[in-house]
Amino acid sequence: MAKYIKLQDELDAQAKHGLEVLPREVVEAFVHSTQELRESGTAKGLAVGAMAPDFTLGNQIGNNITLSEKTAKGHVILTFYRGGWCPFCNLELRAYQRIIDSIHEAGAELLAISPQTPDHSLSVHEKNKLSFHVLSDLHNRVAEKYQLKFKLRDDLHDYHRSLGAALNEHNGDDSWELPVPATFIIDKQGVIRFASVDPDYTKRTEPNEILNLLHSL
Repeated sequence: MAKYIKLQDELDAQAKHGLEVLPREVVEAFVHSTQELRESGTAKGLAVGAMAPDFTLGNQIGNNITLSEKTAKGHVILTFYRGGWCPFCNLELRAYQRIIDSIHEAGAELLAISPQTPDHSLSVHEKNKLSFHVLSDLHNRVAEKYQLKFKLRDDLHDYHRSLGAALNEHNGDDSWELPVPATFIIDKQGVIRFASVDPDYTKRTEPNEILNLLHSL
């Protein structure tokens, strides 16, 4: 049996790399932005016990995926990520891919959502060799229903552009809005049974923890 690779170890290594290669002012701006978002109390996400808002979104090849049709068959893991430009998000998606067979064996399905355009969702799907649906939530409409949407500070736009992460290009609008990274488990009745929402994009729920929760539900 292959050794389990801890996602947070990979995320920590990526964060350390960022500290080494990015200008200090960029790192400090991102840290302050995260702190402000946390302190603002906005984008806290829906809580356990809430009904998960239904939605229909296009996947990486343009097929419509409806949440209620998926939950009718079993539990759904719903993970909101920022975009393919985010190295932390790519690490998370690849970590889920490593255990996707076990997720399916547990009778569940995984849906990953970002505000990227379908073309960028397809790139994420292909680059990370994913075998689950990558959905495009244009204009963050679903993220807003899940109380995850926030607007990126104006002073961060140029930093994003310098890193090849201009949100207007990736998301196809000029809002510069994103979802706070979040993971939910939704049961067959459409009820949220687990919720993890963290403004710190360098922290994510361990996929193995999600798998253990699936088995306990």
